[in-house]
Amino acid sequence: MNASDDMGLGRRRRPTRRRLGLWRWPLRAVLALVVLWLVGFAWFLGDIAEERPINPMPHAGGIVVLTGGADRVKAGLELLMAGAAPRLLISGAGNGTYLGDFTARDGIDANAKATDITVGHAAATTRGNARETAAWASRHHIGSLVVVTADYHMPRALLELHRALPGVTLIPEPVRPPAMTNPGQPHMLKILVTEFCKYIVVRLRLGGIAAHSIKAHG
Repeated sequence: MNASDDMGLGRRRRPTRRRLGLWRWPLRAVLALVVLWLVGFAWFLGDIAEERPINPMPHAGGIVVLTGGADRVKAGLELLMAGAAPRLLISGAGNGTYLGDFTARDGIDANAKATDITVGHAAATTRGNARETAAWASRHHIGSLVVVTADYHMPRALLELHRALPGVTLIPEPVRPPAMTNPGQPHMLKILVTEFCKYIVVRLRLGGIAAHSIKAHG
């Protein structure tokens, strides 16, 4: 190979290096976002692991159960029966679902408290839960509220409820689903990753953009 060939090869190499340089900063930005996401997810898992029901439970003006997972309604009914609050909202119940469906399934006879229990059918998302709860709390002049939902769903639920009920004291009552005893299993890990992504959307106030695709988790 002569000198002119070497010079031609050098000229061909320089554009390739230039193109690689153009990709350097976007790749670094993507890597930084991935690291930030992983750190945030680790924080999210740690926050969930530390969640515990408040004991003793302070008396509140009402209780709201965000439906969608095992044992949530049962926990809410038990709090009502124990006198933690004078009234209960079961938010996000499916159409055609009534109080008797819950009490029979959960083994609790709440007939004596039926007049103090509202079964809401208007909500299909966590944001919908917050709106339904805000309307109910306003109607009953509630200033403090026990929030019952799954532990992994609690951070996002509290964000939405705080925004919908400014000035109302929220008391979390996290329910640990049986599957959370082994959060590393693929099904549960997928739920946790999805929930964390939804939490980020709500935290960044992007919920309106994704309102039609984000559903409340079970």
